[in-house]
Formats: sequence, structure tokens, C-alpha cells
Amino acid sequence: MRMRKRANLDARMERCAALLIEEPEKLRGQWRTQFPGHERLYLEIGCGKGRFTADTAETMPETLYIALEKVPDAMILAMEKIDRRGIGNVRFIDADAKLLDTMFAPGEVDRLYINFCDPWPKSRDAKLRLTAPAFLRRYADLLADGGEIHFKTDNTPLFDWSIAQLEAEGWRLAEVTHDLHAGGPVGVMTDYEARFYEQGMKINRLVATKTGDTKGTAAGAVPRLRNASLTDARGYEESQEANRRNGT
Repeated sequence: MRMRKRANLDARMERCAALLIEEPEKLRGQWRTQFPGHERLYLEIGCGKGRFTADTAETMPETLYIALEKVPDAMILAMEKIDRRGIGNVRFIDADAKLLDTMFAPGEVDRLYINFCDPWPKSRDAKLRLTAPAFLRRYADLLADGGEIHFKTDNTPLFDWSIAQLEAEGWRLAEVTHDLHAGGPVGVMTDYEARFYEQGMKINRLVATKTGDTKGTAAGAVPRLRNASLTDARGYEESQEANRRNGT
């Protein structure tokens, strides 16, 4: 979905400048030193408009929460939300996830959130999915021992494909569900998630924990991704069919 161009973007960004880390690579290995008093460091990849960012960070003031977003027109909405609510433990980075290793040292991150990322449905684009092996190995480098990835998506094909990649890369999976809100809303929702929930679409979620068997970048060449197309760009048809089978 194309993000609408925000009016007065530069001026609005300037008003929220204190929340933006301009040169995050200079803080590599120094995040806790530069932001003392925080017990943990959580990283969200693709924060969008910031509903999940704000609601999550507000409940854990002892955690330094870093929100990564490469679309400024979305990030400004998240920044303004954080500023308006006076949430002091969030900082933003305008960058691509491919550059994470230049911004965070090995073992520096305790938890990583990936919510409703682009599924890149074509096989030739599978390497761009945020749960592709090359990305998973970068995450493994950044996460502390026992660190976690929290992953949510409405796309069932992407979710099942991601499970296969995580298992092959040595992550321990828990809380795996294809219908997170079956018994009613659970946890903090993103803007997309709330909309999908209202439409009756099922939400997939899992937690992947780094173990001694988890592969990092030192594991060598990343396996080639063959026959990796997703049968549907969002998993909508699978979700609707599942609803019909379940009589919902």
C-alpha cells in the first residue's frame, strides 16, 4: 500500500527531532550507555504509524525501545504519537533493516518485533522477506542469548514459510498460532491488525527464541531459496476458506 505524502513533512520532522537518531551507527555498542536506566533494548522493524510502538513502549518504561522505519511519511505519525503522549523511552531510526549490523553490536538487542511486513510473494523476491534466512542470521547476531523475535502477520502463506525458515535456522518456536484473536483481542494491536480483526481476518503469531543451535552470519553461505513463491499476496483467500470451514 502506497503511503500518502504528508503535508509539511520537514517541519513536522523538525518538531520531533529529539526522537530521531540521525547517526545510529555512532551508537553501535553504546545504546545502554547513551540511554542509561534501561534494563533491556527492544527493536521494532517497520513501525508504521506507531500504534503498536506507543502502546507497547508505554507499558515498559524500563525498556529502551528503538523503532526502525524507512518511510518518513509513516514514521512522522509514529513520532508525533510518541511526542503527544510524552513517552520517553522510544527513539526512531530512518533506515533499512539491511543495515542493522552497522547500528547494533552483537548481543546488544533483547527482543525484536516484526509486524505485518511486506510478504514479497514472488519467488524471485523471497530474499527480501524479513524472515528470509539472510535476515534471520543478522537478527541472530544482534540478539543476546535467549533473545526473541515476535512475529505477526495476516498472511498465512508467509507465516508458514517463515516457520520453515526459522526451524531450519535453529530457532526455538513457541506461542505459534494461526488465529491469535480466536477468543477475543489479545495483546497490543497494530493499526493494520485492528482493521483486519474488524474484518474477521485471522492473525498469525509466533515467538522465536535464539538458542545455541541458532545460525548467525558466521554459519557460512545462506541457502538458496527455490520455489519460494507465496500462493496469495496476503493470505486472504486461505483465511476466508478457513472461516468458511469453521462456520465463522
